[in-house]
Amino acid sequence: MPVPHMASEPATHLLVPFASASDPACRAALPGLQLPHLTALLAELQPTHTDAGTDGGSDHSLSPPHERALAQAIGLVRADGSAYPDGLLPWAAAASAEPGQAQAWFTLCHFQVGMEQVTLLPGDQLGLTDEHARPLFDALAPYCAEDGITLRYESATRWHASGEVLRGIACASLDRVGGRSVEAWMTNSAANPAGGQLLKRLQSEAQMLFYTHPAFDAREALRLHPVNGFWLSGAGAIDHPTTLRPPPTMPDALRNAALQADWTRWKDAWAALDTSDIKDMLDRARRGEPVTLTLCGERVAQRFANAPRGAVARAGRLIKHWLGNAPTWKTLETL
Repeated sequence: MPVPHMASEPATHLLVPFASASDPACRAALPGLQLPHLTALLAELQPTHTDAGTDGGSDHSLSPPHERALAQAIGLVRADGSAYPDGLLPWAAAASAEPGQAQAWFTLCHFQVGMEQVTLLPGDQLGLTDEHARPLFDALAPYCAEDGITLRYESATRWHASGEVLRGIACASLDRVGGRSVEAWMTNSAANPAGGQLLKRLQSEAQMLFYTHPAFDAREALRLHPVNGFWLSGAGAIDHPTTLRPPPTMPDALRNAALQADWTRWKDAWAALDTSDIKDMLDRARRGEPVTLTLCGERVAQRFANAPRGAVARAGRLIKHWLGNAPTWKTLETL
């Protein structure tokens, strides 16, 4: 059954991942943000949708708010038009020419063992190159094939996996688990418990395989984090005909800084965004062009669109201006 008709996205849609974060250091940095263009833009727009997820706005959902917002924006929904359940957004299938096939992403990582927890460092923070990643791929692929999973090498940091066992596997986004303890993000995949157990066993086998691989010693000799495992994400399939819409603009700088807990760089990224994309949206909104802004934290995604224009609307904006609004950082604090 085709996806029910959905209104097309406005001409301009800016989706901002990690507009705020749960880290106390980020919360402490919010009042110091100087974002004049964002403040002016929010005065031109009005809230149209709030997505707090199925858990009421927890930062422990498997699918973070910006991924849920992106899925909605491009039309990545189930056959009845509803959102995919938490952790079941089929991102690998969405990027495939055969979306009905069960697929996932394998991302190489370093599991850092501490006194009380195991922390995951994703591949894009390890400086991985083909020199080290390709031999690991060649070593793991036969093990995956024995379990009905076909691996395809896409890049040093991400491999494509396909196989029926990947259908219905709930998994945490790398944007959730990166830099954090992995224990909270290991799921039992109620929709496919056998597949979930198989994947956990395969992850354990990969850790032992990689530990004894020459690439492990080669990276240690270079004083680089060795690769000692992989993380599964974006698993599932799209089991109905659908045509995805073009994605909104998604700046990466805030996300990259937040995932490394670099809050000085995060503040600088907000300042740069305010004078570039945000300013451009403000100019468009003031010209009467349709714009959409989606601000995403780690708990909530909030979508804004053009407020009604005309005399009454202008009067309302003037009243808001003279009475004063909550500071912009307060809006970010709610995300």
